[in-house]
Amino acid sequence: MRLSNLADYAVITMQAAASHCGGARTSSGELADETGLPRPTVQKLVSKLTAAGLLRSVRGAGGGLQLARPAAAISVADIVEAVEGPIALTACVHDGACDHEAACGMKPHWPIINSTLRRALAGISLDQLRPPVGASAVRPTPAISVRETAA
Repeated sequence: MRLSNLADYAVITMQAAASHCGGARTSSGELADETGLPRPTVQKLVSKLTAAGLLRSVRGAGGGLQLARPAAAISVADIVEAVEGPIALTACVHDGACDHEAACGMKPHWPIINSTLRRALAGISLDQLRPPVGASAVRPTPAISVRETAA
């Protein structure tokens, strides 16, 4: 299983937003700058995360974005579901679209597997993902090395 880039970026964006806890507000532009993510992507994520009740937008002077609840009360599952919908390894469990349903011996087991996965992600709070004090919230860019091979 692999999370979509958008779900990954949502977790990164929320991690950056959590670094502004304590009343400080931020903007989607600041979050984009801090994370290195494209501004349109962060704006799209902020919209989804706000609609899901994870971020709150405050208007007016001194306005901006802030977490809608404490970082300890926001889980990775909450963030992923805000972007992707219900956590499920297979589509058949939620939308029922399966050509092999009549002969499928796995269908009764997928809800158990999915709920176990969701519980695991729900057990990781945004607070646990905060960088250590003094560390940057920006994700390091992996080093890429190119090696020539002799033919």
